[in-house]
Amino acid sequence: MRKVVGDRVNEAARSLAGALDVASLAQVVVTTEDPAHPIENAFDGQHGPGATEWVAAGSGRQSVTVQFDAPRDIRAVTLEVEEATTTRTQEIELSVSTDAGASYEVVVRQEYTFSPPGTSFERETWAVPRQGVSHVRVTVRPDKGGGNSRARLTAFVIQGT
Repeated sequence: MRKVVGDRVNEAARSLAGALDVASLAQVVVTTEDPAHPIENAFDGQHGPGATEWVAAGSGRQSVTVQFDAPRDIRAVTLEVEEATTTRTQEIELSVSTDAGASYEVVVRQEYTFSPPGTSFERETWAVPRQGVSHVRVTVRPDKGGGNSRARLTAFVIQGT
């Protein structure tokens, strides 16, 4: 499914210094989305526990790809995930492309273990100093244990230089 992120992004989305306005600079391609939790929620500027979120329509590996209209220089990516109900280990892979999506460089692959109610929220900011980035992709494996969990993101922020 291909989706253009639209008017729901607000100024709070740029609350992190140098955060790029994805709605005006890119299109977002997402594998699936729950209609009650669309991809726009990951870019709406709400952060922290209880914020809106994107949730995949089903279980299994999912991806969210930001395709810039023109190559951008970036310096960091911040992701937030909240899991308030299910104990699971999730893997996230962040990758970038500088050749219009023909190939991707994996920047980081990281696991989070959620064990609500104690451990239910994760925020990570990774330094990603790259020039001429055409695509930023996040791939989510929501449950390494093979459970029925769905991928989710509370925030997806790309900071420019």
